[in-house]
Amino acid sequence: MKLFREILVYRRLILIVFTLLTLLPLPIILQTKEAQCAYVLFIIAIFWLTELLPLSVTALLPGLMFPLLGVMSSSGVVSSYFQDFHLLLIGVICLATSIEKWNLHKRIALKMVMMVGVKPEWLTLGFMCSTAFLSMWLSNTSTAAMVMPIVEAVLRQLIDVEAIVEDTQMTDVSGSTNHGLEMDECVDGHEINEKKEEIPPVPGHSNDAEKISSKIELEKNSVTSTKYRTKENHMMCKLMCLCVTYSSTIGGLTTITGTSTNLIFAQYFNSRYSKCQCLNFGSWFMLSFPASITILLLSWIWLQWLFLGFNFKEMFTCGKTKTAKQKACADVIKQEYLKLGPIRYQEIITLTLFIIMALLWFTRDPGFVPGWSSLFHKYPDFATDSTVALLIGLLFFLIPAKKLTKTTPTGEIVAFDYSPLITWKEFQSFMPWDIAILVGGGFALADGCKISGLSDWIGNKLSPIGSLPVWLIILISSLLVTSLTEVASNAATITILLPILATMAEAIHVNPLHILLPSTLCTSFAVLLPVANPSNAIVFSYGHLKVMDMVKAGLGIKIVGVTVVMLGMFTWIVPIFDLYTYPSWAPINSTTNP
Repeated sequence: MKLFREILVYRRLILIVFTLLTLLPLPIILQTKEAQCAYVLFIIAIFWLTELLPLSVTALLPGLMFPLLGVMSSSGVVSSYFQDFHLLLIGVICLATSIEKWNLHKRIALKMVMMVGVKPEWLTLGFMCSTAFLSMWLSNTSTAAMVMPIVEAVLRQLIDVEAIVEDTQMTDVSGSTNHGLEMDECVDGHEINEKKEEIPPVPGHSNDAEKISSKIELEKNSVTSTKYRTKENHMMCKLMCLCVTYSSTIGGLTTITGTSTNLIFAQYFNSRYSKCQCLNFGSWFMLSFPASITILLLSWIWLQWLFLGFNFKEMFTCGKTKTAKQKACADVIKQEYLKLGPIRYQEIITLTLFIIMALLWFTRDPGFVPGWSSLFHKYPDFATDSTVALLIGLLFFLIPAKKLTKTTPTGEIVAFDYSPLITWKEFQSFMPWDIAILVGGGFALADGCKISGLSDWIGNKLSPIGSLPVWLIILISSLLVTSLTEVASNAATITILLPILATMAEAIHVNPLHILLPSTLCTSFAVLLPVANPSNAIVFSYGHLKVMDMVKAGLGIKIVGVTVVMLGMFTWIVPIFDLYTYPSWAPINSTTNP
Protein backbone atom coordinates (compact mmCIF):
# COMPACT_ATOMS: atom_id res chain seq x y z
CA MET A 1 0.00 0.00 0.00
CA LYS A 2 2.83 2.37 0.83
CA LEU A 3 4.47 1.60 -2.54
CA PHE A 4 1.21 2.36 -4.30
CA ARG A 5 0.98 5.74 -2.54
CA GLU A 6 4.55 6.53 -3.57
CA ILE A 7 3.71 5.68 -7.19
CA LEU A 8 0.72 8.01 -7.05
CA VAL A 9 2.93 10.82 -5.77
CA TYR A 10 5.25 10.51 -8.78
CA ARG A 11 2.62 9.39 -11.30
CA ARG A 12 3.20 12.30 -13.70
CA LEU A 13 6.94 11.63 -13.87
CA ILE A 14 6.32 7.92 -14.36
CA LEU A 15 3.81 8.55 -17.16
CA ILE A 16 6.18 10.94 -18.91
CA VAL A 17 9.05 8.42 -18.88
CA PHE A 18 6.67 5.61 -19.89
CA THR A 19 5.37 7.60 -22.87
CA LEU A 20 8.87 8.47 -24.09
CA LEU A 21 10.07 4.84 -23.84
CA THR A 22 6.93 3.25 -25.27
CA LEU A 23 7.06 5.31 -28.48
CA LEU A 24 10.85 5.12 -28.82
CA PRO A 25 10.84 2.05 -31.15
CA LEU A 26 9.09 4.15 -33.82
CA PRO A 27 12.16 6.25 -34.82
CA ILE A 28 14.64 3.46 -33.95
CA ILE A 29 13.09 0.79 -36.17
CA LEU A 30 11.91 2.89 -39.12
CA GLN A 31 14.82 5.37 -39.11
CA THR A 32 13.14 7.84 -41.46
CA LYS A 33 12.57 11.55 -40.99
CA GLU A 34 8.83 10.97 -41.16
CA ALA A 35 9.02 8.46 -38.28
CA GLN A 36 11.27 10.72 -36.22
CA CYS A 37 8.89 13.65 -36.68
CA ALA A 38 5.91 11.40 -35.89
CA TYR A 39 7.61 10.38 -32.63
CA VAL A 40 7.86 14.04 -31.59
CA LEU A 41 4.30 14.72 -32.77
CA PHE A 42 2.84 11.83 -30.75
CA ILE A 43 4.71 12.81 -27.59
CA ILE A 44 3.67 16.46 -27.81
CA ALA A 45 0.06 15.53 -28.61
CA ILE A 46 -0.12 13.18 -25.60
CA PHE A 47 1.49 15.72 -23.28
CA TRP A 48 -0.83 18.49 -24.49
CA LEU A 49 -3.97 16.37 -24.13
CA THR A 50 -3.05 14.97 -20.71
CA GLU A 51 -1.21 18.08 -19.46
CA LEU A 52 1.49 15.96 -17.86
CA LEU A 53 3.67 19.04 -18.35
CA PRO A 54 2.49 22.66 -18.56
CA LEU A 55 1.36 23.40 -22.12
CA SER A 56 4.04 26.02 -22.74
CA VAL A 57 6.77 23.68 -21.42
CA THR A 58 5.60 20.95 -23.79
CA ALA A 59 5.68 23.52 -26.61
CA LEU A 60 9.46 23.84 -26.09
CA LEU A 61 10.07 20.15 -26.92
CA PRO A 62 10.37 20.68 -30.72
CA GLY A 63 13.31 23.00 -30.03
CA LEU A 64 15.01 20.14 -28.15
CA MET A 65 13.94 17.02 -30.04
CA PHE A 66 13.99 18.12 -33.70
CA PRO A 67 17.74 18.92 -33.74
CA LEU A 68 18.60 15.75 -31.78
CA LEU A 69 16.60 13.54 -34.16
CA GLY A 70 17.85 15.30 -37.30
CA VAL A 71 14.47 16.65 -38.38
CA MET A 72 15.44 20.36 -38.35
CA SER A 73 18.47 22.39 -37.40
CA SER A 74 18.40 24.28 -34.12
CA SER A 75 18.44 27.67 -35.84
CA GLY A 76 15.59 26.58 -38.11
CA VAL A 77 13.43 25.51 -35.18
CA VAL A 78 14.12 28.66 -33.18
CA SER A 79 13.01 30.91 -36.06
CA SER A 80 9.56 29.31 -35.87
CA TYR A 81 9.02 30.41 -32.29
CA PHE A 82 8.65 34.12 -33.01
CA GLN A 83 6.61 35.21 -36.00
CA ASP A 84 4.15 37.85 -37.19
CA PHE A 85 1.54 36.53 -34.76
CA HIS A 86 3.59 37.57 -31.74
CA LEU A 87 3.79 41.22 -32.82
CA LEU A 88 0.03 41.24 -33.37
CA LEU A 89 -0.48 39.76 -29.91
CA ILE A 90 1.79 42.39 -28.31
CA GLY A 91 -0.17 45.25 -29.88
CA VAL A 92 -3.53 43.78 -28.83
CA ILE A 93 -2.36 43.22 -25.25
CA CYS A 94 -1.21 46.87 -25.07
CA LEU A 95 -4.76 47.91 -25.93
CA ALA A 96 -6.29 45.45 -23.46
CA THR A 97 -3.96 46.64 -20.69
CA SER A 98 -5.02 50.26 -21.14
CA ILE A 99 -8.72 49.40 -21.39
CA GLU A 100 -8.65 47.50 -18.11
CA LYS A 101 -6.32 49.92 -16.31
CA TRP A 102 -8.61 52.91 -16.90
CA ASN A 103 -11.89 50.98 -16.41
CA LEU A 104 -13.10 51.65 -19.94
CA HIS A 105 -14.40 48.08 -20.14
CA LYS A 106 -16.70 48.65 -17.14
CA ARG A 107 -18.05 51.90 -18.56
CA ILE A 108 -18.84 50.22 -21.90
CA ALA A 109 -20.50 47.20 -20.27
CA LEU A 110 -22.69 49.24 -17.90
CA LYS A 111 -23.69 51.72 -20.61
CA MET A 112 -24.81 48.95 -22.96
CA VAL A 113 -26.85 47.30 -20.19
CA MET A 114 -28.49 50.64 -19.31
CA MET A 115 -29.49 51.08 -22.95
CA VAL A 116 -31.46 47.81 -23.24
CA GLY A 117 -33.54 48.15 -20.07
CA VAL A 118 -34.06 46.13 -16.91
CA LYS A 119 -36.63 43.48 -17.84
CA PRO A 120 -35.02 40.08 -17.18
CA GLU A 121 -35.04 39.18 -20.89
CA TRP A 122 -33.54 42.48 -22.01
CA LEU A 123 -31.16 42.60 -19.07
CA THR A 124 -29.80 39.20 -20.08
CA LEU A 125 -29.45 40.32 -23.68
CA GLY A 126 -27.74 43.52 -22.55
CA PHE A 127 -25.12 41.64 -20.56
CA MET A 128 -24.62 39.18 -23.41
CA CYS A 129 -24.10 41.96 -25.96
CA SER A 130 -21.72 43.95 -23.76
CA THR A 131 -19.74 40.82 -22.83
CA ALA A 132 -19.52 39.72 -26.45
CA PHE A 133 -18.37 43.18 -27.55
CA LEU A 134 -15.62 43.30 -24.92
CA SER A 135 -14.56 39.76 -25.81
CA MET A 136 -13.98 40.86 -29.40
CA TRP A 137 -10.98 42.87 -28.20
CA LEU A 138 -10.03 41.30 -24.86
CA SER A 139 -9.45 37.68 -23.94
CA ASN A 140 -12.52 35.58 -23.15
CA THR A 141 -11.17 34.85 -19.68
CA SER A 142 -10.49 38.48 -18.79
CA THR A 143 -13.90 39.54 -20.06
CA ALA A 144 -15.73 36.97 -17.95
CA ALA A 145 -13.66 37.90 -14.89
CA MET A 146 -14.49 41.59 -15.35
CA VAL A 147 -18.21 41.29 -16.07
CA MET A 148 -19.15 38.68 -13.45
CA PRO A 149 -18.75 41.02 -10.43
CA ILE A 150 -21.17 43.46 -12.09
CA VAL A 151 -23.64 40.65 -12.76
CA GLU A 152 -23.27 39.42 -9.18
CA ALA A 153 -24.06 42.90 -7.83
CA VAL A 154 -27.25 42.98 -9.91
CA LEU A 155 -28.26 39.50 -8.71
CA ARG A 156 -27.66 40.48 -5.08
CA GLN A 157 -29.88 43.51 -5.52
CA LEU A 158 -32.67 41.46 -7.08
CA ILE A 159 -32.67 39.02 -4.14
CA ASP A 160 -32.47 41.84 -1.59
CA VAL A 161 -35.36 43.81 -3.04
CA GLU A 162 -37.61 40.77 -3.38
CA ALA A 163 -37.06 40.07 0.32
CA ILE A 164 -37.92 43.68 1.20
CA VAL A 165 -41.05 43.68 -0.97
CA GLU A 166 -42.30 40.47 0.61
CA ASP A 167 -41.63 41.75 4.13
CA THR A 168 -43.38 45.02 3.32
CA GLN A 169 -46.47 43.23 2.03
CA MET A 170 -46.68 41.22 5.26
CA THR A 171 -46.69 44.28 7.55
CA ASP A 172 -49.10 47.14 7.98
CA VAL A 173 -48.51 49.79 5.33
CA SER A 174 -48.74 52.59 7.91
CA GLY A 175 -45.96 51.19 10.05
CA SER A 176 -43.63 49.96 7.33
CA THR A 177 -40.58 51.75 6.09
CA ASN A 178 -38.84 50.70 2.91
CA HIS A 179 -35.11 51.13 3.18
CA GLY A 180 -34.56 49.17 0.00
CA LEU A 181 -32.37 49.72 -2.96
CA GLU A 182 -29.30 49.59 -0.75
CA MET A 183 -26.40 47.33 -1.50
CA ASP A 184 -26.05 46.15 2.14
CA GLU A 185 -29.03 44.11 3.29
CA CYS A 186 -29.85 41.12 5.47
CA VAL A 187 -31.37 38.17 3.61
CA ASP A 188 -32.29 35.05 5.58
CA GLY A 189 -30.09 36.26 8.40
CA HIS A 190 -27.01 36.65 6.26
CA GLU A 191 -25.61 40.11 5.74
CA ILE A 192 -24.61 40.78 2.18
CA ASN A 193 -22.02 43.49 1.91
CA GLU A 194 -20.87 44.89 -1.36
CA LYS A 195 -17.21 44.23 -1.88
CA LYS A 196 -15.64 46.78 -4.08
CA GLU A 197 -12.66 44.89 -5.41
CA GLU A 198 -10.23 45.33 -8.20
CA ILE A 199 -10.49 42.34 -10.49
CA PRO A 200 -7.06 40.80 -10.95
CA PRO A 201 -6.14 40.74 -14.62
CA VAL A 202 -6.34 37.37 -16.26
CA PRO A 203 -3.89 38.00 -19.04
CA GLY A 204 -3.84 36.65 -22.52
CA HIS A 205 -6.04 34.52 -24.68
CA SER A 206 -5.32 31.20 -23.07
CA ASN A 207 -8.03 28.58 -22.89
CA ASP A 208 -6.00 26.49 -20.44
CA ALA A 209 -7.88 25.84 -17.21
CA GLU A 210 -4.69 26.39 -15.24
CA LYS A 211 -5.30 30.11 -15.75
CA ILE A 212 -7.90 29.92 -13.00
CA SER A 213 -5.99 30.50 -9.81
CA SER A 214 -7.08 30.78 -6.23
CA LYS A 215 -7.76 34.48 -6.83
CA ILE A 216 -11.12 33.50 -8.28
CA GLU A 217 -12.14 32.41 -4.80
CA LEU A 218 -11.92 36.05 -3.69
CA GLU A 219 -14.54 36.96 -6.26
CA LYS A 220 -17.11 34.61 -4.76
CA ASN A 221 -19.85 36.36 -2.87
CA SER A 222 -21.88 35.54 0.16
CA VAL A 223 -24.93 35.20 -2.06
CA THR A 224 -23.70 31.70 -2.87
CA SER A 225 -24.33 30.70 0.73
CA THR A 226 -27.70 32.45 0.88
CA LYS A 227 -30.86 30.44 0.33
CA TYR A 228 -32.75 31.53 -2.77
CA ARG A 229 -36.15 32.87 -1.81
CA THR A 230 -37.81 31.48 -4.93
CA LYS A 231 -36.98 29.08 -7.70
CA GLU A 232 -37.10 32.02 -10.10
CA ASN A 233 -34.27 33.67 -8.15
CA HIS A 234 -32.12 30.59 -8.57
CA MET A 235 -32.96 30.23 -12.27
CA MET A 236 -32.11 33.90 -12.86
CA CYS A 237 -28.72 33.44 -11.18
CA LYS A 238 -27.98 30.41 -13.36
CA LEU A 239 -29.09 32.23 -16.49
CA MET A 240 -26.97 35.32 -15.86
CA CYS A 241 -23.86 33.29 -15.07
CA LEU A 242 -24.15 31.18 -18.21
CA CYS A 243 -24.90 34.17 -20.42
CA VAL A 244 -21.58 35.73 -19.37
CA THR A 245 -19.36 32.74 -20.19
CA TYR A 246 -21.13 31.81 -23.41
CA SER A 247 -21.29 35.35 -24.77
CA SER A 248 -17.58 35.82 -24.03
CA THR A 249 -16.91 32.72 -26.12
CA ILE A 250 -19.18 33.89 -28.94
CA GLY A 251 -17.68 37.38 -28.95
CA GLY A 252 -14.21 35.90 -29.27
CA LEU A 253 -15.20 34.38 -32.62
CA THR A 254 -15.94 37.76 -34.18
CA THR A 255 -12.45 39.16 -34.65
CA ILE A 256 -9.22 37.52 -35.66
CA THR A 257 -7.67 38.76 -32.40
CA GLY A 258 -10.64 37.76 -30.25
CA THR A 259 -9.28 34.43 -29.07
CA SER A 260 -6.05 32.47 -29.31
CA THR A 261 -7.45 29.83 -31.67
CA ASN A 262 -8.26 32.49 -34.29
CA LEU A 263 -4.74 33.90 -34.05
CA ILE A 264 -3.14 30.46 -34.22
CA PHE A 265 -5.15 29.61 -37.33
CA ALA A 266 -4.39 32.93 -39.04
CA GLN A 267 -0.65 32.62 -38.46
CA TYR A 268 -0.55 28.97 -39.51
CA PHE A 269 -2.61 29.62 -42.64
CA ASN A 270 -0.61 32.66 -43.73
CA SER A 271 2.69 30.85 -43.22
CA ARG A 272 1.60 27.65 -44.99
CA TYR A 273 -0.18 29.44 -47.85
CA SER A 274 1.93 32.56 -48.17
CA LYS A 275 0.66 33.25 -51.71
CA CYS A 276 -2.89 33.69 -50.42
CA GLN A 277 -3.57 37.25 -49.31
CA CYS A 278 -7.27 36.67 -48.68
CA LEU A 279 -7.22 36.30 -44.90
CA ASN A 280 -7.02 39.49 -42.86
CA PHE A 281 -8.92 41.33 -40.17
CA GLY A 282 -11.59 42.60 -42.56
CA SER A 283 -12.29 39.31 -44.34
CA TRP A 284 -12.43 37.44 -41.03
CA PHE A 285 -14.93 39.97 -39.67
CA MET A 286 -17.10 39.57 -42.78
CA LEU A 287 -17.30 35.82 -42.33
CA SER A 288 -17.61 35.68 -38.54
CA PHE A 289 -19.80 38.67 -37.67
CA PRO A 290 -23.05 37.26 -39.16
CA ALA A 291 -22.30 33.91 -37.52
CA SER A 292 -21.58 35.48 -34.13
CA ILE A 293 -24.73 37.64 -34.18
CA THR A 294 -26.87 34.65 -35.16
CA ILE A 295 -25.34 32.37 -32.51
CA LEU A 296 -25.64 35.10 -29.86
CA LEU A 297 -29.35 35.70 -30.52
CA LEU A 298 -30.21 31.99 -30.73
CA SER A 299 -28.21 31.34 -27.56
CA TRP A 300 -30.09 34.13 -25.78
CA ILE A 301 -33.43 32.57 -26.80
CA TRP A 302 -32.26 29.09 -25.80
CA LEU A 303 -30.97 30.11 -22.36
CA GLN A 304 -33.98 32.31 -21.67
CA TRP A 305 -36.40 29.52 -22.58
CA LEU A 306 -34.43 26.90 -20.63
CA PHE A 307 -34.31 28.79 -17.33
CA LEU A 308 -37.10 31.41 -17.26
CA GLY A 309 -39.35 30.72 -20.23
CA PHE A 310 -39.76 32.99 -23.23
CA ASN A 311 -42.83 35.25 -23.41
CA PHE A 312 -42.74 37.42 -26.53
CA LYS A 313 -45.87 39.34 -25.54
CA GLU A 314 -44.43 40.25 -22.15
CA MET A 315 -41.07 41.21 -23.65
CA PHE A 316 -42.38 43.77 -26.08
CA THR A 317 -45.02 45.34 -23.83
CA CYS A 318 -44.43 49.10 -23.81
CA GLY A 319 -45.45 51.59 -21.15
CA LYS A 320 -45.85 49.01 -18.42
CA THR A 321 -44.96 50.17 -14.92
CA LYS A 322 -41.68 48.77 -13.65
CA THR A 323 -41.81 46.32 -10.78
CA ALA A 324 -39.84 46.85 -7.57
CA LYS A 325 -37.27 44.32 -8.73
CA GLN A 326 -36.82 46.09 -12.06
CA LYS A 327 -36.45 49.46 -10.36
CA ALA A 328 -33.86 48.00 -8.00
CA CYS A 329 -31.96 46.45 -10.88
CA ALA A 330 -31.93 49.73 -12.79
CA ASP A 331 -30.83 51.54 -9.66
CA VAL A 332 -27.83 49.31 -8.94
CA ILE A 333 -26.66 49.51 -12.55
CA LYS A 334 -27.01 53.28 -12.52
CA GLN A 335 -25.17 53.55 -9.20
CA GLU A 336 -22.32 51.39 -10.49
CA TYR A 337 -22.07 53.62 -13.56
CA LEU A 338 -22.11 56.82 -11.47
CA LYS A 339 -19.24 55.46 -9.36
CA LEU A 340 -17.06 55.70 -12.46
CA GLY A 341 -17.57 59.47 -12.53
CA PRO A 342 -17.37 61.53 -15.73
CA ILE A 343 -15.32 60.05 -18.54
CA ARG A 344 -11.65 60.85 -18.06
CA TYR A 345 -8.94 61.99 -20.44
CA GLN A 346 -7.22 58.59 -20.27
CA GLU A 347 -10.41 56.78 -21.24
CA ILE A 348 -10.99 59.12 -24.18
CA ILE A 349 -7.45 58.55 -25.50
CA THR A 350 -7.76 54.78 -25.06
CA LEU A 351 -11.12 54.74 -26.84
CA THR A 352 -9.72 56.91 -29.65
CA LEU A 353 -6.73 54.61 -30.17
CA PHE A 354 -9.03 51.61 -30.04
CA ILE A 355 -11.23 53.06 -32.82
CA ILE A 356 -8.19 54.01 -34.91
CA MET A 357 -6.77 50.50 -34.59
CA ALA A 358 -10.05 48.92 -35.68
CA LEU A 359 -10.41 51.31 -38.63
CA LEU A 360 -6.84 50.68 -39.79
CA TRP A 361 -7.42 46.93 -39.59
CA PHE A 362 -10.61 47.14 -41.64
CA THR A 363 -9.24 49.48 -44.29
CA ARG A 364 -5.79 47.91 -44.79
CA ASP A 365 -7.03 45.61 -47.53
CA PRO A 366 -10.84 45.45 -47.53
CA GLY A 367 -10.93 43.53 -50.83
CA PHE A 368 -13.77 45.34 -52.62
CA VAL A 369 -11.77 48.61 -52.80
CA PRO A 370 -8.04 49.35 -52.57
CA GLY A 371 -6.93 49.78 -48.97
CA TRP A 372 -4.28 52.02 -47.46
CA SER A 373 -1.68 49.26 -47.91
CA SER A 374 -1.78 50.02 -51.67
CA LEU A 375 -0.04 53.33 -50.88
CA PHE A 376 3.10 51.26 -50.31
CA HIS A 377 2.94 49.62 -53.73
CA LYS A 378 6.72 49.25 -53.89
CA TYR A 379 6.53 46.86 -50.94
CA PRO A 380 3.35 44.81 -51.47
CA ASP A 381 2.19 42.67 -48.57
CA PHE A 382 4.90 44.05 -46.28
CA ALA A 383 2.39 45.77 -43.99
CA THR A 384 0.10 43.35 -42.13
CA ASP A 385 -2.40 43.53 -39.27
CA SER A 386 0.52 43.18 -36.86
CA THR A 387 1.99 46.41 -38.27
CA VAL A 388 -1.14 48.27 -37.23
CA ALA A 389 -1.26 46.58 -33.82
CA LEU A 390 2.37 47.40 -33.13
CA LEU A 391 1.99 51.05 -34.22
CA ILE A 392 -0.98 51.67 -31.93
CA GLY A 393 0.52 49.53 -29.16
CA LEU A 394 3.67 51.65 -29.03
CA LEU A 395 1.59 54.81 -28.69
CA PHE A 396 0.28 53.58 -25.35
CA PHE A 397 3.84 53.80 -24.02
CA LEU A 398 4.31 57.31 -25.44
CA ILE A 399 1.11 59.27 -24.79
CA PRO A 400 1.09 60.97 -21.35
CA ALA A 401 -1.61 59.86 -18.91
CA LYS A 402 -0.75 62.07 -15.91
CA LYS A 403 2.02 64.14 -14.43
CA LEU A 404 4.31 62.80 -11.75
CA THR A 405 4.94 65.29 -8.98
CA LYS A 406 7.22 65.59 -6.00
CA THR A 407 7.49 67.89 -3.03
CA THR A 408 10.56 70.12 -2.85
CA PRO A 409 12.35 70.93 0.44
CA THR A 410 10.50 74.26 0.46
CA GLY A 411 7.15 72.42 0.38
CA GLU A 412 6.40 73.28 -3.24
CA ILE A 413 4.81 70.54 -5.40
CA VAL A 414 6.44 70.38 -8.83
CA ALA A 415 6.10 68.05 -11.78
CA PHE A 416 9.25 66.16 -12.72
CA ASP A 417 8.03 63.56 -15.24
CA TYR A 418 4.91 62.01 -16.75
CA SER A 419 3.39 58.56 -16.66
CA PRO A 420 2.25 57.03 -20.00
CA LEU A 421 -1.08 55.30 -20.53
CA ILE A 422 0.56 51.97 -19.64
CA THR A 423 3.93 51.01 -18.24
CA TRP A 424 6.11 48.08 -19.19
CA LYS A 425 5.44 46.44 -15.82
CA GLU A 426 1.69 46.66 -16.38
CA PHE A 427 2.07 45.28 -19.88
CA GLN A 428 4.12 42.35 -18.59
CA SER A 429 1.43 41.46 -16.07
CA PHE A 430 -1.10 41.16 -18.92
CA MET A 431 1.10 39.63 -21.63
CA PRO A 432 0.35 35.89 -21.99
CA TRP A 433 3.92 34.67 -22.46
CA ASP A 434 2.77 31.07 -22.07
CA ILE A 435 0.46 31.44 -25.08
CA ALA A 436 3.27 33.05 -27.09
CA ILE A 437 5.48 30.01 -26.40
CA LEU A 438 2.62 27.58 -27.00
CA VAL A 439 1.84 29.08 -30.39
CA GLY A 440 5.54 29.17 -31.30
CA GLY A 441 5.82 25.48 -30.45
CA GLY A 442 2.86 24.76 -32.68
CA PHE A 443 4.49 26.60 -35.58
CA ALA A 444 7.75 24.70 -35.02
CA LEU A 445 5.84 21.41 -34.98
CA ALA A 446 4.04 22.30 -38.22
CA ASP A 447 7.33 23.26 -39.90
CA GLY A 448 8.86 19.97 -38.77
CA CYS A 449 5.95 17.98 -40.23
CA LYS A 450 6.34 19.81 -43.55
CA ILE A 451 10.13 19.55 -43.83
CA SER A 452 10.25 15.89 -42.80
CA GLY A 453 7.56 14.90 -45.29
CA LEU A 454 5.17 13.68 -42.58
CA SER A 455 2.44 16.05 -43.79
CA ASP A 456 2.59 14.59 -47.31
CA TRP A 457 2.52 11.04 -45.92
CA ILE A 458 -0.59 11.83 -43.84
CA GLY A 459 -2.22 13.47 -46.85
CA ASN A 460 -1.68 10.39 -48.99
CA LYS A 461 -3.21 8.15 -46.33
CA LEU A 462 -6.23 10.42 -45.97
CA SER A 463 -6.95 10.74 -49.70
CA PRO A 464 -9.65 7.98 -49.68
CA ILE A 465 -11.78 10.34 -47.55
CA GLY A 466 -12.28 12.36 -50.74
CA SER A 467 -15.02 9.91 -51.74
CA LEU A 468 -17.26 11.35 -49.00
CA PRO A 469 -19.41 14.45 -49.64
CA VAL A 470 -17.64 17.67 -48.72
CA TRP A 471 -20.37 18.70 -46.26
CA LEU A 472 -19.96 15.42 -44.40
CA ILE A 473 -16.17 15.83 -44.20
CA ILE A 474 -16.61 19.34 -42.80
CA LEU A 475 -19.23 18.14 -40.29
CA ILE A 476 -17.05 15.25 -39.09
CA SER A 477 -13.98 17.45 -38.65
CA SER A 478 -16.03 20.13 -36.84
CA LEU A 479 -17.61 17.59 -34.47
CA LEU A 480 -14.22 16.00 -33.82
CA VAL A 481 -12.69 19.33 -32.90
CA THR A 482 -15.56 20.57 -30.74
CA SER A 483 -15.65 17.25 -28.84
CA LEU A 484 -11.91 17.19 -28.24
CA THR A 485 -11.89 20.72 -26.80
CA GLU A 486 -14.07 19.60 -23.89
CA VAL A 487 -11.15 17.60 -22.47
CA ALA A 488 -8.15 19.41 -23.94
CA SER A 489 -6.97 23.01 -24.27
CA ASN A 490 -8.49 24.85 -27.24
CA ALA A 491 -5.11 26.21 -28.28
CA ALA A 492 -3.45 22.78 -28.08
CA THR A 493 -6.32 21.12 -29.98
CA ILE A 494 -6.21 23.49 -32.94
CA THR A 495 -2.41 23.47 -33.00
CA ILE A 496 -2.35 19.68 -33.29
CA LEU A 497 -5.14 19.35 -35.85
CA LEU A 498 -4.42 22.24 -38.25
CA PRO A 499 -1.52 20.52 -40.08
CA ILE A 500 -3.51 17.29 -40.36
CA LEU A 501 -6.68 18.98 -41.66
CA ALA A 502 -4.75 21.19 -44.10
CA THR A 503 -2.94 18.18 -45.53
CA MET A 504 -6.22 16.27 -45.79
CA ALA A 505 -7.85 19.16 -47.68
CA GLU A 506 -4.98 19.23 -50.17
CA ALA A 507 -5.13 15.44 -50.55
CA ILE A 508 -8.84 15.41 -51.41
CA HIS A 509 -8.53 18.54 -53.57
CA VAL A 510 -10.83 20.74 -51.46
CA ASN A 511 -10.21 24.42 -50.74
CA PRO A 512 -8.28 24.29 -47.43
CA LEU A 513 -10.37 27.17 -46.05
CA HIS A 514 -13.50 25.07 -46.49
CA ILE A 515 -12.26 22.67 -43.81
CA LEU A 516 -9.94 24.83 -41.69
CA LEU A 517 -12.39 27.70 -41.10
CA PRO A 518 -15.26 25.67 -39.57
CA SER A 519 -12.83 23.58 -37.55
CA THR A 520 -11.23 26.71 -36.11
CA LEU A 521 -14.58 28.30 -35.24
CA CYS A 522 -15.90 25.09 -33.66
CA THR A 523 -12.81 24.82 -31.47
CA SER A 524 -14.22 27.64 -29.34
CA PHE A 525 -17.40 25.74 -28.47
CA ALA A 526 -15.96 24.18 -25.31
CA VAL A 527 -19.13 24.90 -23.36
CA LEU A 528 -20.23 21.68 -21.63
CA LEU A 529 -18.00 21.48 -18.56
CA PRO A 530 -16.59 23.94 -16.00
CA VAL A 531 -13.06 22.69 -16.77
CA ALA A 532 -13.47 23.06 -20.53
CA ASN A 533 -12.23 26.65 -20.51
CA PRO A 534 -11.34 29.30 -17.90
CA SER A 535 -14.43 31.49 -18.42
CA ASN A 536 -16.64 28.49 -17.61
CA ALA A 537 -14.63 27.91 -14.44
CA ILE A 538 -14.94 31.57 -13.40
CA VAL A 539 -18.74 31.67 -13.53
CA PHE A 540 -18.99 28.20 -11.98
CA SER A 541 -16.90 29.37 -9.01
CA TYR A 542 -19.69 31.73 -7.92
CA GLY A 543 -21.71 28.75 -6.72
CA HIS A 544 -24.99 29.26 -8.57
CA LEU A 545 -24.49 26.41 -11.05
CA LYS A 546 -24.28 22.65 -10.99
CA VAL A 547 -22.36 20.68 -13.60
CA MET A 548 -25.59 19.37 -15.14
CA ASP A 549 -26.87 22.94 -15.57
CA MET A 550 -23.85 23.72 -17.71
CA VAL A 551 -24.10 20.43 -19.60
CA LYS A 552 -27.77 20.94 -20.51
CA ALA A 553 -27.32 24.57 -21.48
CA GLY A 554 -24.00 23.97 -23.23
CA LEU A 555 -25.35 21.15 -25.35
CA GLY A 556 -27.86 23.53 -26.90
CA ILE A 557 -25.17 26.18 -27.43
CA LYS A 558 -22.89 23.62 -29.08
CA ILE A 559 -25.64 22.42 -31.43
CA VAL A 560 -26.55 26.01 -32.32
CA GLY A 561 -22.91 26.95 -32.88
CA VAL A 562 -22.02 24.01 -35.13
CA THR A 563 -25.28 24.39 -37.10
CA VAL A 564 -24.76 28.11 -37.77
CA VAL A 565 -21.11 27.55 -38.75
CA MET A 566 -22.14 24.77 -41.15
CA LEU A 567 -24.83 27.02 -42.61
CA GLY A 568 -22.33 29.84 -43.10
CA MET A 569 -19.82 27.58 -44.85
CA PHE A 570 -22.34 26.93 -47.62
CA THR A 571 -23.97 30.37 -47.85
CA TRP A 572 -22.46 33.80 -47.15
CA ILE A 573 -18.87 32.62 -46.59
CA VAL A 574 -18.65 30.92 -50.00
CA PRO A 575 -18.34 34.08 -52.16
CA ILE A 576 -15.91 35.73 -49.71
CA PHE A 577 -13.22 33.09 -50.35
CA ASP A 578 -14.60 31.30 -53.45
CA LEU A 579 -14.73 28.08 -51.43
CA TYR A 580 -16.05 25.86 -54.22
CA THR A 581 -12.86 26.35 -56.25
CA TYR A 582 -9.53 24.73 -55.47
CA PRO A 583 -7.26 27.79 -55.30
CA SER A 584 -4.02 28.37 -57.17
CA TRP A 585 -2.23 29.25 -53.91
CA ALA A 586 -2.74 25.73 -52.51
CA PRO A 587 -0.30 22.98 -53.57
CA ILE A 588 -1.54 20.27 -55.88
CA ASN A 589 -0.95 16.79 -54.51
CA SER A 590 0.09 14.45 -57.30
CA THR A 591 -1.82 11.57 -55.76
CA THR A 592 -5.14 13.38 -55.57
CA ASN A 593 -8.00 12.93 -57.97
CA PRO A 594 -9.12 16.31 -59.31
